[in-house]
Amino acid sequence: MDTEVKSTVNKNIGTPYDDAFRTMTNDCSQLLIPMVNEIFGKHYRGDEKIIFHPNEHYLNQQDGNEDKRITDCDFSIIGETEERYSFECQSLPDNSMLVRIFEYVTQIALDAGSILGDTLEVTIPNAAVLFLRSTSSTPDQMKILMHTPGGDVEFGIPVMKIKQYTIESIFEKKLYFLIPFFIFNRESDFKIYEADSSQLEQLKQEYSEILTKLEEAAAQGDLPYYYMRSIIDMTKLVLENIAKKFERIKEGVNSVMGGRILEHESKTIYNEGRNETLQHIILHMYKNGMKAEDIAKMIDTSVNLVEQFINSPVPAANNV
Repeated sequence: MDTEVKSTVNKNIGTPYDDAFRTMTNDCSQLLIPMVNEIFGKHYRGDEKIIFHPNEHYLNQQDGNEDKRITDCDFSIIGETEERYSFECQSLPDNSMLVRIFEYVTQIALDAGSILGDTLEVTIPNAAVLFLRSTSSTPDQMKILMHTPGGDVEFGIPVMKIKQYTIESIFEKKLYFLIPFFIFNRESDFKIYEADSSQLEQLKQEYSEILTKLEEAAAQGDLPYYYMRSIIDMTKLVLENIAKKFERIKEGVNSVMGGRILEHESKTIYNEGRNETLQHIILHMYKNGMKAEDIAKMIDTSVNLVEQFINSPVPAANNV
C-alpha cells in the first residue's frame, strides 16, 4: 500500500535554529549566494542583488479555510536572469519534509503565477534543504514526482548536510553562512568534551581557528565586519541551545567567541547605524555618482544595507 500523504498542520513552530537561520538570511543576505553556488552548481559572482519575498503563504483547504505555511527563506537573485529560490533548514529527520516543500513551492509558484488567456502559467522555484543533523541514510537529493494528464513531471530537491563540511572547506568555498551551525558536527562528542578537559581544549582550539579565519576574511574585505559579528552572535545562539545541558562546553566556546550573549550585537550596530548623519553621508556619496557597491566597501557594510539607507526616508532632524 502506498504511504498516505497527510497535511502538515502545526508544522510552523519555530526553533532557535530556525531563528538563527532566518536571522542569517535577513542580516547577511549576500552569504546566501555562495550557498546557491554550492547547492545548485551556479556561478554567481557574489555581488548580485537579492530580493526577499514574503515567507508566509496561505493554502486553500477543501473546507474553504486557509492554512498558513511559513517558509524559512524565499528569495530571488538578480543576475543575467532572475531566479527564485526556496531554502528550508531542518534540524531533525522528518518524513513530512517533502510534503511541506511541495506545499511551499507550489504555493509560491501559484502566488507568482499569471493567467494568459486560457492558460495559467506557474514556475516552480529552485528548492533545497539544509540538514543540521544527518545519518548515512540521509539522501543527497530528494525528488518530487507528479503524474499529470500531460505526462510525468519530476524535479529534484538538493540536500545540503552540515556534516559534509570541515572548517577548511567552509572557508575555502566562502560558505560563512554555515558557521553558526558547525557545532552540530561535534554534538555526538559533547559528553566527552564535558568530561575531559583536554578534549574540551581541542574544541576551543577549533573555534579559535574559526574566529581567526573570520577576522582574516573581514580584514581582506571578503566579509563585512557586520556579517562577521552576526556570524559570531548566531554561533553563540545556536550553542546556547544545542549545549543546554553542557555548561563547560558553553563556557569554553563562549570564552573563545567573545563571552555570553547579552543581545544580538549586529542588531545594535544596525539600529545605531540608522541615524541621520550616516544616512546623509551615504546619500551624499550616492548623489555624487558612487555606486551602492562602492559605498558598501568604503564603509565596510553590505550592499543591501546601503540600499536600504538610500531608499529610506531621511529622518527629520531633532530640535534641541
